[in-house]
Amino acid sequence: MVTIRQLTYFDALARHRHFGRAAEACAVTQPALSMQIRDLERSLGAQLVERRPGDVVITAVGKEVARRAGEILNATRDLADAARHHARVLTGPLRLGIIPSLAPYVLPRLLPALQAGHSDLRLELQETQTKTLLTRLGRGELDAAMLALPVDDPELETRALFEDRFLLALPADDPLAARDSVQARDIDRHNLILLEEGHCLRDQTLAFCAMARDRASPGLGATSLATVMQMVANNYGVTLVPEIAAPIEVRNEQVKLVRFADPEPGRTIGLVWRSGSARKTDFEALAEIARGSVG
Repeated sequence: MVTIRQLTYFDALARHRHFGRAAEACAVTQPALSMQIRDLERSLGAQLVERRPGDVVITAVGKEVARRAGEILNATRDLADAARHHARVLTGPLRLGIIPSLAPYVLPRLLPALQAGHSDLRLELQETQTKTLLTRLGRGELDAAMLALPVDDPELETRALFEDRFLLALPADDPLAARDSVQARDIDRHNLILLEEGHCLRDQTLAFCAMARDRASPGLGATSLATVMQMVANNYGVTLVPEIAAPIEVRNEQVKLVRFADPEPGRTIGLVWRSGSARKTDFEALAEIARGSVG
């Protein structure tokens, strides 16, 4: 008979493509994990893994089993969540993902509100880029994620939280700093500083400025808004900064902020979770608290 343990171990192997790393992720020995996967293959009557020296190849049948195993494991987690959280809202562990261009600015407002009203909630945070968050959400490694909408996935449910407008940050002595407002065409695109590949804020900036990815300046990429703002302060260029980040990131008198003319560019921040999750009530409550503390 196929067991949840076998599916859990095979799911880990399919993700890590390495017996040692999969065993470590499951907190078991490598021989124990290997034995369970062999038992799974015998139960299913199919080879799921091609074992090669230093390499693991998931067979075509194995890929389909891994996909279905992920669905079963997610459903199992949702079942446990439904039983655990049916009586009280926002209690116990909740794994929340958040993108880096939000975390430093949203969490100082959100966490005190959660602690004040839901002291039994154990929030486990993961800060990383959108693509990784959505992958982990789909695998059941996260319960929900806070990121920029829209999210094009029929398996996910979303709730909009607030609108975050973009401002132009530029050196104080730049001629544009004296204006009341600017437009996209006013920006010297060769002077635009961007976050590195993978950040949704980078893509949103390129879209607003009507720039193709291959036309962006490859040498002017940074891993954080804090780094970008230091580059602006030292006359390396200009950038778009989310309004929610401005109070923290724009404290240097060498940097000025200018609004864009209507319609102002921006992004919609939302909360995302798997549509089949039994914790929808929790996520709706979390969304309301986020709107009240941040929006």
